[in-house]
Amino acid sequence: MISFLRGTVVEVLPTRLILEVTGVGYDINIPLSTYDKLPQPGQELKILTHLQVREDAHILYGFATPEERDLFLLLLNNVSGVGPKLALAILNGITPVIFRGLVVAGDIAALSRIKGVGKKTAERIIVELRDKVGVSAAWEAASARQGLSPEEQHVNDAVLALISLGYKQAEAHKTVRAIRDAQPKATVEELVKEALKAL
Repeated sequence: MISFLRGTVVEVLPTRLILEVTGVGYDINIPLSTYDKLPQPGQELKILTHLQVREDAHILYGFATPEERDLFLLLLNNVSGVGPKLALAILNGITPVIFRGLVVAGDIAALSRIKGVGKKTAERIIVELRDKVGVSAAWEAASARQGLSPEEQHVNDAVLALISLGYKQAEAHKTVRAIRDAQPKATVEELVKEALKAL
């Protein structure tokens, strides 16, 4: 499997990238979210990839961030009826954080609005992924919508860490907020450490 490629950007289109790596030009399918982050032709780039091997073709997909690739693979490997084209369409229509939040919330209507995703596919996505994206996804999505300041981001990251350790969201948030008020300069690690003592 090809995990990533590093080379020179030859051509960039909204859904495709041609990357030259040691004299070989790789044709890579990309989502719009990755397109927005790519440098101009002639510049160097490292891109995360997934190689799909079919009987009639080997197709490369490229992603700017691990989150994008993780969501692509989550859809491909866990949702029946979702192939690479639809997985890319989903990435084109929504960020991974908001997507996970919608899945946890069971928001069929919002998922159905993504181009290519009908009501039945949205229902299947929710049923098959809800347990896999985790309870922290709803909190993460709500925080992303609010556009957090660096200080608030510290609180958010600490709360997510505590949720992943099994603490309830409301309890974690209240505890971290109290510590933050008492120690405004605390790092994420310090907030988590203090919260664990308090909880």
